[in-house]
Amino acid sequence: MKRGQKKTDRAPYVIGMDLGGTKILAAVVDGDGRIKAEAKLKTRAGEGPGAVVQRMEEAARQAAQQARVKWSAVKGVGIGVPGPVDPEAGIVHHTPNLQGWEDVPLGPQLSKALGVPVYLENDVNLGTLGEHALGAGRGTRDMVGIFVGTGVGGGLILDGQLRQGFRQAAAEVGHMIVMAGGPVCGCGQRGCLEALASRTAMERDIRIGLAAGRESLIPKLAGKGPNSLTSGVLAKALRRKDPLVTEVVGRAQWYLGLMTGSIVNMIDPEMVVFGGGVVEALGDSFVAPIRVTARQHFIQRTGVESVRIVASQLGDHAAVLGAAVLVRQQT
Repeated sequence: MKRGQKKTDRAPYVIGMDLGGTKILAAVVDGDGRIKAEAKLKTRAGEGPGAVVQRMEEAARQAAQQARVKWSAVKGVGIGVPGPVDPEAGIVHHTPNLQGWEDVPLGPQLSKALGVPVYLENDVNLGTLGEHALGAGRGTRDMVGIFVGTGVGGGLILDGQLRQGFRQAAAEVGHMIVMAGGPVCGCGQRGCLEALASRTAMERDIRIGLAAGRESLIPKLAGKGPNSLTSGVLAKALRRKDPLVTEVVGRAQWYLGLMTGSIVNMIDPEMVVFGGGVVEALGDSFVAPIRVTARQHFIQRTGVESVRIVASQLGDHAAVLGAAVLVRQQT
């Protein structure tokens, strides 16, 4: 550094945000992809889009304040949205987790409120982008992300770039049919992967087993509320070798393995990264059986183990870090 030259940040700060049905997570990210500080607020989706946008503004400013970063140093905001978006126009078309959100111009509204550029993308796409740039997928050119939680979502990296598809609807792996005439999915189709392997599907099958009189620790481990059977409860039951939970989770892993094998046969990626709430709770113990089943179904038998099937490294921060990567790519 020359005498008299001021020390500056390696790169401007950006803010990554994850908009969920229950919470808003905002994180200040530096030029090295490190989170400096974060803020969480309840979404309160029932108050309508306008109120949620105001809370997103509040979360972004709180995160900057906690990071002791002047707002003038924030160069942009990226947002992961749980549903289809128009990235160019900054419009949220609709999202099941946010009732009343139909063609909401979230990008322009929040950009006006914050005074910086705002970029939108599907949250699972951003989770995949985050893992590719800063997590398990660093250094790969072709990578698939599969996120198992309330639903099952996917993202696709080809030649080092996030691929959204012709209609911004690529990699919807959760809605690929793996059982013709199977259980009804939330999308209205039958036999989707999401209807067979999501946490929601596992909970349905566990409750069917309990109603049929199957023995299980679940009544003791989980409360009686409608949302009591969390990923953490599943993890506790599996550690104690609960027979019903072991059977149901094993069936979900088998379907995920079948789908992963098919995806590899179609795309031949270097890596498949599994994330989402279920994987965060169970780690590689959840991914390992998927890996075995997938590799049994690879059509190309040469170099089977060279296709890595791994658990996420970024956990709950995958989407916000992917949102920060998106802002840097755009600016």
